[in-house]
Amino acid sequence: MIDFRTDAPVAGSLDVRWHAGGPVAGNDTAPAIQVHAYSEHTLILRQSKSVHFEAPFLYLLFGNDRALLLDTGATADPTAMPLRATVDTLIGQWLARHPREWYGLVVAHTHGHGDHIAGDAQFADRPCTDVVGPSLDAVTAYFGFEQWPLRPVELDLGGRVLDLLPGPGHEEAAVVFHDRHTGLLLTGDSLYPGRLYVRDTPAFTATVDRLLAFCERAPVTHVLGCHIEMTRTPDKDYPRGTTHQPDEPPLELTPAHVRRLRDALARGRGPCGDFIVVYEDGRRP
Repeated sequence: MIDFRTDAPVAGSLDVRWHAGGPVAGNDTAPAIQVHAYSEHTLILRQSKSVHFEAPFLYLLFGNDRALLLDTGATADPTAMPLRATVDTLIGQWLARHPREWYGLVVAHTHGHGDHIAGDAQFADRPCTDVVGPSLDAVTAYFGFEQWPLRPVELDLGGRVLDLLPGPGHEEAAVVFHDRHTGLLLTGDSLYPGRLYVRDTPAFTATVDRLLAFCERAPVTHVLGCHIEMTRTPDKDYPRGTTHQPDEPPLELTPAHVRRLRDALARGRGPCGDFIVVYEDGRRP
């Protein structure tokens, strides 16, 4: 059994060059899914921009009893996006190093938009697997949320515990995942280096307030979202649909960016250097 309990978060590596697509659409020789080992028990996957311009990031976290796959990408076709095969291989490699008689998988989501749930069907018949539906009812029922969106819950993968924070505002059933083992705060589309689409400003503002309070009481090493859409030039993003982003900034943000986001919401600002707030509901806090 692996002891995931630590006095301080276990450091991992973000020394990675994410493949940012090719200059000609469909002429990208990168694999459909890029895999980076943040640590032995924490993997970050990125869907190729040649497969889908959204190029979302997915997360695979291993516990003693089961793994968590967070999001399933933007493409349903397993030929173009072999997510099930890739995850099965990665779990098999982990189990070869850490044998178990039984090992489960939870497939869940940061939120229910199409570019984060398209691969769900690939796992429908996988043994020992729970696929959590993306609706608010499915999310609250599976994880046991009570008084949504006020109270967080815990998810135990077998000694590896995650804090699940309600995160509506971009999407009504959005959830932010905090991994106590690494200190990673996985924010989905609520915060990342790109365009933050706010569809319910009061709910989004309340989510950011909860994240700020959480960051003050829990160790957060990196803030990792699900996309990169910015360039390295402050306030300049790549247009939607871009399939080649040679000047991408790093994926990782910091707790200070949560504060910056809250300040931006208070001022009703759009561009904020490392991200851009887009008010789709036409409201300001």
